[in-house]
Amino acid sequence: MFEFGSRAGFWRVHRIFRRHGLPLTVYAVGQALERNPEAARAMVDAGWEVASHGWRWIDYADMSEDDEREHLRLAIEAIEGVCGTRPVGWYTGRTSLNTRRLVVEEGGFLYDSDSYADELPYWVEVAGRRHLVIPYTLDANDFKFLIPNGFVTADDFATYLVDTFDELRADGGRLMNVGLHCRIVGRPGRAPGLDRFLQHVASHDDVWVATRADIARHWHARFG
Repeated sequence: MFEFGSRAGFWRVHRIFRRHGLPLTVYAVGQALERNPEAARAMVDAGWEVASHGWRWIDYADMSEDDEREHLRLAIEAIEGVCGTRPVGWYTGRTSLNTRRLVVEEGGFLYDSDSYADELPYWVEVAGRRHLVIPYTLDANDFKFLIPNGFVTADDFATYLVDTFDELRADGGRLMNVGLHCRIVGRPGRAPGLDRFLQHVASHDDVWVATRADIARHWHARFG
């Protein structure tokens, strides 16, 4: 399944977003990105943000602080090496108690997304510093294709995303995250749901589709 994502799924998602002319943020696992430099170049050429998703796709909960710090360094070096720019965003997903502090202590990051706690970015204090959190989502997320009582068809996915979008827009404008995985939404029976949702978004002229780095820079400038 993971190999399908890198061989076929990524390119299907890439085509959809390029067709709509929309940006996105890629949470890239450093080791995986190093092994697929062609995809990395395509991300950069498309103007996408490449943020860090750790060095390896593992659970960091029980990793020692020193080892996690080393993985953080390796992830930064990998992304900078294949993309030409250092990541400014971080999302581990399977964090330890030390993750956010290590990210802040490393420096150079505008935000992390290891939170599901809000519909807007928010500030926290970490190691005596003010740090921005841009929450992620597990509900408007294609991983629900893989769980019982989750999405089954492309229409299920599209309907949920459209309903979420319309509700947040009616609330006066909030942050909407959509979690995508090349190995999941990149399947031909699921990708049309993403395409239909992006068509719906594009039909509104009062919506800002942005990378998370763009959102972070706006938040720092406006509310910092």
